Amino acid sequence: MDQDREKGSRLLPRFDATGLITAVVTDHRSGEVLMLAHMNEEALQATMASGEATFFSRSRNRLWKKGETSGNVMRVVEARIDCDQDAVWLRCEPAGPACHTGERSCFYRRIESDGETLHRVHSPEK
Repeated sequence: MDQDREKGSRLLPRFDATGLITAVVTDHRSGEVLMLAHMNEEALQATMASGEATFFSRSRNRLWKKGETSGNVMRVVEARIDCDQDAVWLRCEPAGPACHTGERSCFYRRIESDGETLHRVHSPEK
């Protein structure tokens, strides 16, 4: 066990081999999971400095601030890191839908018990 990382009071993120860490974003009021994204060191630093969620886009290979084009910024209310510092949890106040499809959450479909069918679910309102 890495005592400094797992029990200490210093932020020592454990980025993967590609320099990324997983970030889970939830609504700070409802607790609803809004999205999952990735951060590199620069995105994590930008998020903490600005108070607005910034991620690393694997498909575009660059930083992107959530809401930079849509205006649906995620204001960070609290940032947490898991026990071995390889995942971040951002509790946010969303300025609009989290999903690029216009849905409140990116997790708007349930996988049915047949393992093949998707069923649209409604997100709780603010």
